[in-house]
Amino acid sequence: MANYNSFSPNDITVQPSEVYKYVQGDTGPQLRLTFTDEDTGTATDLTSATVTMHFRSKDGGPVLFSKTLYVNPDPAESIKGIAIVNWAAGDLDQDPGDYLGEIEVIRSSGVRETLYDALHFTIREDFA
Repeated sequence: MANYNSFSPNDITVQPSEVYKYVQGDTGPQLRLTFTDEDTGTATDLTSATVTMHFRSKDGGPVLFSKTLYVNPDPAESIKGIAIVNWAAGDLDQDPGDYLGEIEVIRSSGVRETLYDALHFTIREDFA
């Protein structure tokens, strides 16, 4: 599992090279990540795995928050490799600027994998 791609008609389409733009204090839209095997292109089985995003300024500094992503616990769904970022109140209430989201997967076996490519975010100030 070394890469992630996604598609969703209701959520933002996730591509590692894109910048996801949000407004301060927003709680949506969600991000839907689909994890795939880099060699075979098949979905990564996330059954009993924990997927976490660590969020920090692009300029460095401490992690501002870590968020556990939602993985459907139904084995028929978790084998599809889908994890969802559900933003909560306060998550995006950050200073305007550029941020990174590092994705970490801990499998049920205890194996920990951190994706090399971080997600890129820009947050702008809310007008009202």
